[in-house]
Amino acid sequence: MQTPSPTDLPDEPLPILFGANINPLWTEGADPVGRALDAEDAGFDFVTIQDHPYQQRFHDTWTLLTFIAARTERLTVVPTVACLPLRPPAMLAKAASSLDKLTGGRVQLGLGAGAFWTAVAAMGGPERSPREAADALTEAVDVIHAMWSGQRSVKVPGEYYRLDGSKPGPPPSGDLGIWTGAYGPRMLRLTGAKARGWMPSLGFLPMDELPAAVARLDAAAREAGRDPSRLRKVYNLNGMIGAGSGTPFAGSAAQWADQIAGLVSEQGMNGFAYWPDDDHDRQLAIFADEVVPRVRELLPSGRP
Repeated sequence: MQTPSPTDLPDEPLPILFGANINPLWTEGADPVGRALDAEDAGFDFVTIQDHPYQQRFHDTWTLLTFIAARTERLTVVPTVACLPLRPPAMLAKAASSLDKLTGGRVQLGLGAGAFWTAVAAMGGPERSPREAADALTEAVDVIHAMWSGQRSVKVPGEYYRLDGSKPGPPPSGDLGIWTGAYGPRMLRLTGAKARGWMPSLGFLPMDELPAAVARLDAAAREAGRDPSRLRKVYNLNGMIGAGSGTPFAGSAAQWADQIAGLVSEQGMNGFAYWPDDDHDRQLAIFADEVVPRVRELLPSGRP
């Protein structure tokens, strides 16, 4: 059986998905696995887990999301985003395709160029300039795709990452793809041309800057012969649901739902992950019980 290309996009329109962020804390009372189980019970489609291996209060993200995937039945797990400087891309590709196969396709590979370089270097990783980090991420995407290609042996040249006759396996399902945490023009072009998903955060890409980023992403996809509406576009939303407010994602559940519906209809966003600023369990419950149903009422087709 021929392995689907990791750059192929779905033929059908994408449904709108809702996710819950789970902080990977190991400290007393944190219980990230219990929160993931609650998220599944509440009807969330996926959970996201940030990847900062140098943060002493955090579990290793890949270990935690694998454990969560084993304990759940329906949730997709996504690192937001995997710390490339501390995770060699060939091994990351193998880990992702293995978990994809073991879970029946319930993983997506969120991937980032890296940050907090002093902390990365303290763990033995490289300390890169912004340009070097972008170059390394570009090479890593090619390495990961080669490792998912299903070929008997692959070679990929590169300054930061390369393959020299590596034998890929296991082959992933057709659902596994790279979702980048991209912001700059160059990384948006890479995402539009080669990735399957994009997951920016409200805190780094405010709503007034989102249209320009979406336009750049969509243009890159079209230039590469891809349908931009088939890209998974997930907006990480931090904030609090509460009293009415004129500030985006700082108002009532109805306001949150209206703003999300607007982002779907106006910007083509098709996924939303909620990162509560505080009162995590209660806020996620409100999001699942009040925000998501109203969005589905406003967008009965369930698609952009």
